[in-house]
Amino acid sequence: MAKTQTPAQTQAAKRTRKTDERQIYTLEYATAICPHAGLASNLSSTFGLNPVDAAGIRDATKNLIVQSADALAANLNEKALQMHLQRVVGAFVSSACGAGQFYGQKMSQARDMTTRLANEDRDEDRDGPSGFESRAARARLFAAETGLQAHALLCAAEGAVDAYADATGETWKPYEAPRLNSQNLSRQSAAAELAAFGA
Repeated sequence: MAKTQTPAQTQAAKRTRKTDERQIYTLEYATAICPHAGLASNLSSTFGLNPVDAAGIRDATKNLIVQSADALAANLNEKALQMHLQRVVGAFVSSACGAGQFYGQKMSQARDMTTRLANEDRDEDRDGPSGFESRAARARLFAAETGLQAHALLCAAEGAVDAYADATGETWKPYEAPRLNSQNLSRQSAAAELAAFGA
C-alpha cells in the first residue's frame, strides 16, 4: 500500500521543487540575454539615443567594489570579505539579468506590434490611419531604451565580476543555497508530526 505524505512532507517537497526550479543568475546568462556592444551601438545610432560608455561603467564599478573591499579588509577576515563580495557582485549580475529579461519582453512586444501593422490583411488590428503606427513606434523606441539599459547593467556586472577576481583571487560564482537531502526532510517532517502532539 502506498504511503501518503503528511502535510509537512508535502510542504517540504514543494519548497524543494521551488528551489530546484529557481533561475540561477550567472554572468554567462546575463551576457546571453543582454545586447552585446555591437547591438547596443546599432540601437543607439538607429534611435538617436546616447551611447553606453561601456569601458567607463566597467571601470567605475570595478573601482567602487575594489575600494570598498580595501576599506573593509581591516575589519573582516578573508572568508567574511569573500562572502560579502559574492553577495554584492551577485546583486550586479542579478540586476543585469533582470534588465536583459525585461528587454527581451519589450523587444518581442515591439516586433509583434510592428508585424501586425505590416499585415495588410488584418485591418481589425489597426487603430486608424496613424494611431497604431505611433504606438508601434513608441514600443520600438522603448525596447531600444531598455536594450541600452540592459547593456549598461551588463557592463556594470562585468566590472563587478572583475573586481571580485582582483579582491579575492578567485572567479565569482553565484551563491547556491544547499539543498535539503531526503534525510533532512524526514527529520523535519518527524519534528512537525511530534509538534502536532504538543511534544
